[in-house]
Formats: sequence, C-alpha cells, structure tokens
Amino acid sequence: MKYYDKLIFDLSKEGRQGYSLPANKWQTSLSELPAGLLREQDPELPQVSELDVVRHYTNLSQMNFGVDSGFYPLGSCTMKYNPKINEEIASMPAFAGVHPLQPSYTVQGVLRVYKELAKALSAITGMAEFTLNPFAGAHGELTGLMIIRQYHISRGDLKRTRIIVPDSAHGTNPASAAVCGLEIVQVKSKANGLVDVEDLKPLLDDTIAGIMMTNPNTLGLFEKDIKEIAALVHECGGLLYYDGANMNPLMGVVRPGDMGFDVLHLNLHKTFSTPHGGGGPGAGPVGVAEHLIPYLPVPRVVEDEEGTLYVEDEDGQSCGRISGFMGNFGVLLRAYTYILMLGKQNVRMVGPLAVLGANYIKESLRDCYNLPIDSVCKHEFVFDGLLDQSTGVTTLDIAKRLLDYGFHAPTIYFPLLFHQSIMIEPTETESKETLDGFIEIMRHIAAEAASDPDSLKTAPHTTPVRRLDETTAARQPVLRYRDMNQI
Repeated sequence: MKYYDKLIFDLSKEGRQGYSLPANKWQTSLSELPAGLLREQDPELPQVSELDVVRHYTNLSQMNFGVDSGFYPLGSCTMKYNPKINEEIASMPAFAGVHPLQPSYTVQGVLRVYKELAKALSAITGMAEFTLNPFAGAHGELTGLMIIRQYHISRGDLKRTRIIVPDSAHGTNPASAAVCGLEIVQVKSKANGLVDVEDLKPLLDDTIAGIMMTNPNTLGLFEKDIKEIAALVHECGGLLYYDGANMNPLMGVVRPGDMGFDVLHLNLHKTFSTPHGGGGPGAGPVGVAEHLIPYLPVPRVVEDEEGTLYVEDEDGQSCGRISGFMGNFGVLLRAYTYILMLGKQNVRMVGPLAVLGANYIKESLRDCYNLPIDSVCKHEFVFDGLLDQSTGVTTLDIAKRLLDYGFHAPTIYFPLLFHQSIMIEPTETESKETLDGFIEIMRHIAAEAASDPDSLKTAPHTTPVRRLDETTAARQPVLRYRDMNQI
C-alpha cells in the first residue's frame, strides 16, 4: 500500500492543522448557533495539513474511473463526455447565486433559460410542451405516468388501471408504473428483438391506460412497427409513453412525437451531456402532446403578453406538484448550454455518429463474441458472452479483465433476455482511435479466455482493490471510517 492509499484518518496527527475558519465578517452574533444546538464534544475529525488533504483526495480521485479518465462504454446509460463549457456557464454567479424564493422579476434570465430549454426540447422531440421539474429519469417516468392517469381520471375513464410494458424494457418502467398504482401487463418480443404486435393485440381493451416503450429499444433496435403499435393503442383509448433513455441516436433525426407518442421523459445526463452518476443531481424533463398540456405538474413558467415571465402555481387539471421548486436548475442549464453549443445543424450529427460507432464495434467483434440478434443496431448493441464459452469464462470475468487494460466495463447481464449479456454503447463523442483500442483489447481478452482463462477468472489484477464481493458491498456497505484495531 502506498502512503497516500491510507485513509485520511490514518494520517491524522494531534495538533496538526490545515485550515482556519475566517473571522465573522458580519460582526454580529446573528450567525452564531443557539446554545442548544452546539456540540458538547468536538467532532471526531482528522487533524491533518492542507497538503495531506490535497494529496489524499487527489489520490482517491485517481483510484476511481470516470468518463474524464477513460472509455466508458456503459450500454443504456450513455456515459458521454460532459463539455467543460457546461460547467463554466453553470458556475456563473448570476446563475449559481440565485435563490428559488426570489421574486420572479429578479430572475427573469433564469426563467428565460427554463422557457427556452423547454422550447428546444419540444422542437427536438416533437412534443407540444415540457415540464423541467422532475429530478431524474425515473422521476420523469413517474411524472409521465401520473399525467396519463390524470388524463383518464379527468374524463371519468376510471377503469384504465393497466399499463403495457415490453419484456425488454428498462427495469424502472414496471417499477414506476407500480409506484403510480398501475398494474403491469407484459408484451413479448419476437426472435428479432422487436415487440410482437400479434402478442400485443389481445392485451388491448378498455382497461389499458397506455404502453411504455423505448425506441430504439433496450437491445439498440428500432421498433419498425411503431406506427402500427401507436394506432392500435390509440384505437383502444390508451396513450403511448416514451422512455427517453435511448434518445441519443435519434436526436435531430427522428422525433418521438411524430411516431405517435403522447408523453415522454428525457434523461439529460444521457442525451444532453450533463453529469451522470454519483447519486445526483439529475433531471428528467417530461414532454407532452397538445391535449395533455393541462395535466402537466406545477409550478410552471408562464409568459404574459408583454414578454414578462412569472411562475404559476395553480393546480387546475394538473397532476399536482412533483418536486420542490422547479427542478435542478444547474443541470438544466448545462443541457441548455449543450444544445446552444451544437446548434440545429450539429444536433443532427449526434445520432448518426452514435449509430456509426456502435455498428463499427459490433461488426469488428462478431467473430469473437456471440451476437444473438444479427441486425443493424442504433446507439448500442448486445453480445451474449463469448463465441467460445468452453473454458467457463463468463461476462463478469470479461468485465473485470477490461479494468486491467484501462477500460470501464460495458453494462453486463442486462437486458435479461440473454444469460451472458454484454451491452455496449460507445456514444458519439469517442474517436475512432479509442474505439480501435477497445476493439483490440476485447479481441485480446477473447484470446486470453481460450489460452489462459484463469487470468480472467481472477481479474482485475492492477486496480487499487481486487475482485470484490459486490453483493455484500451493496447490502452491507461500510459508510464511515472505523479503526479496525478498535473493533
């Protein structure tokens, strides 16, 4: 173990100090805590120098893997590069320093960004209006389903309590539907990975509130029968919900609204380059067709005849309030910056480049890895483990071995349609050289699996920690420092 691999508590020396709090610039006791809130004992904090702190956290950051440190082909999650201009704009004092309770006339610029971003997202998706209030993709799903329920309830159509979800759907789809009080009805996929329209037809009756779909779907395949599916669902009185997690390959090329979708959510951290992971913050804006605008959540940004923007909080037919204030503005601002930076012309380049990269990797590895569905993919695709699985090397072993070569693993064991799923998404931001490097290593790993399978089964070998018991780590995480000598 290197010296700075130690926890910062292990570096602590009594009396050492790295920072002094500034004097109270207000020259008043108003900023002091009441006596009843003061600690009786000092907190157990490490006593270290500033240099030790800087080295400690710099070293920790280098132990982690992120999109800024290496290729991150995580399928379905679109771990794309976050342009630094996004951070520059979001950190501007005029944006970062505002307070959500300020009067509307003092934050006209902020409200203008909100309004213009909603307008841009509507143009890109073919929706009539957006709410930017939801805090994450799954939160957007729940909001969209609440809008669908409110639409049916407002019309007195109370029997519509069932939602159709394909067997290839993201796991959040049935979870969000269950939270919304809807019963999940599964529709099967055909051998080609697309929704089986013939299996769908018998499911459609006057109890169906709608169908949740991702297009392209979780296998990275475009649902070619989407217009027929939309017609069938609308004919039975249901609505179409679009899970926007896979919007990346369609941006500027095809619009969900034109396919017949009534409601959609977007993952700004997937399609619009805002930070992804680490528990948040996130954003999952929801767009709706014209007839569903009254059911959008409150508060809303409204513009009067003179061009002044203000916040409206009247419920009316709204599905209600789904978040405090109006979403994570810093994340929304990053997405707005990204859209303006690309412009209308370059927005149209994102999808084709994402599709090109995915197909390039797929075709370059199909002689080493099992391709269960042989078709042109969109932004992502799925292998079902190695072509030669005789040595017992699993998808998990491949994923762990990739870390030794400086690449993050793709998504593994999802979708659940295949036993050894390896879901790869390169995104449009990676260079051909990076893709070639990944292809080379994936081919090398396939060769290792045949000649030296133990090197994969015991991987990783070069990371700060070796292979972990991930189940125990998830169920019994150690979240605070404990001196092992005192346990």
